[in-house]
Amino acid sequence: MSVASNPTQTSLTETLSAKWRSAKSAATSPDNRIPLGVKVAYTAFMAVLIPVYWANYGPLNFLYFCDLALLLTLAGIWLEKPLLISIPAAGILAPQVVWIADFSAGLVGVSLLGMTDYMFDEKLPLFLRGLSLFHGWLPLLLVYLVYKLGYDPRGFKLWTALAWTVMFIAYFFLPAPSPVTAGLVANVNYVFGMSSTAPQTWMPGWAWFTMMLVVVPGVLAYPMHRLLKRVYPRRKACDPKWCDMLGGCAFGGCVGCVPVCGREVVGL
Repeated sequence: MSVASNPTQTSLTETLSAKWRSAKSAATSPDNRIPLGVKVAYTAFMAVLIPVYWANYGPLNFLYFCDLALLLTLAGIWLEKPLLISIPAAGILAPQVVWIADFSAGLVGVSLLGMTDYMFDEKLPLFLRGLSLFHGWLPLLLVYLVYKLGYDPRGFKLWTALAWTVMFIAYFFLPAPSPVTAGLVANVNYVFGMSSTAPQTWMPGWAWFTMMLVVVPGVLAYPMHRLLKRVYPRRKACDPKWCDMLGGCAFGGCVGCVPVCGREVVGL
């Protein structure tokens, strides 16, 4: 004896199946993926930069915000995790604009802040200084990656925690700037002032450091966080329970823009 199917159940199954196919198509679409060429090119650059920086500056050089951003971007670009890209995007986009302005001024013989004076230090190899030109294109890459993956608002809080951690290390355990330390790992993240050869003299050292603890997240990162959150909202992803109903997540971890239930998946 045959059992008549429930029209409502059949309709729901067909609807979910259609959404499942749409979700899978959207998630595997090239528009939601980072091109392999971008990944390979960036990885090739990092394969050169990391050993060169390590040999010339030592491992402590990777405590600089910009170098931390490079490493986070390397992980994020392969894993395609919005959070890993959002952390450096929130943290260094504004400072890199300042770096570009300071470097551009230096090209015409004007020293604005002194943060890029090392780029004109002929004692440093030209190739070594040339690698630092990543400060100019990394912001553009991060904006592109955020455009592709979406912005995860948790990036700002995690960047703040990371920035404060390395700033405390730099202030209490690493050298202050001096003529002797010029070109070496000293005054990391400008915790002693903007110069690479001498601490600032505008205020007591502890006051400058305290000010930087506020400026880095509050003045540089937070406005960028608000802008990215508004312009590149985090992509929606499917609720895992829908994936289970449909026989497993079709695209590995519920990533991509999936109009199944409109809930965000929390996690890396």
